[in-house]
Amino acid sequence: MIYGVVNLRREATLPLVVGNSSGQRQAIDTVIDTGFDGFLSLPSETIVRLGLPWTISNTATLADGSETLFDFYTGTVIWDGQYRTIDIAESETEPLLGMAMLYGYRLQVDTVEGGIVKIEAL
Repeated sequence: MIYGVVNLRREATLPLVVGNSSGQRQAIDTVIDTGFDGFLSLPSETIVRLGLPWTISNTATLADGSETLFDFYTGTVIWDGQYRTIDIAESETEPLLGMAMLYGYRLQVDTVEGGIVKIEAL
């Protein structure tokens, strides 16, 4: 199981270790975004610091229906005790954890400040 917490802004958060193919790693606090169908988004500063390799640029549709171009990079995360290679979207927002990361898992959230966020394999 994977555990996180609901923050003071009532966001379900999850700590995540992100790394590159050389073994460099960084702990990242992410916000779970059920409206994001990707794996993970990170700001450019973090992508540069980790030296993540660019993969592709692709158009994505945002929540307001507009389309924008995102650059995608390849990174590694520790997920449920295992290393997992994923696509990471560059976005100048707080790090977001998307539904592709949660696929095959149950998400439970105690929706109060300090509440438990629990993710378990189905």
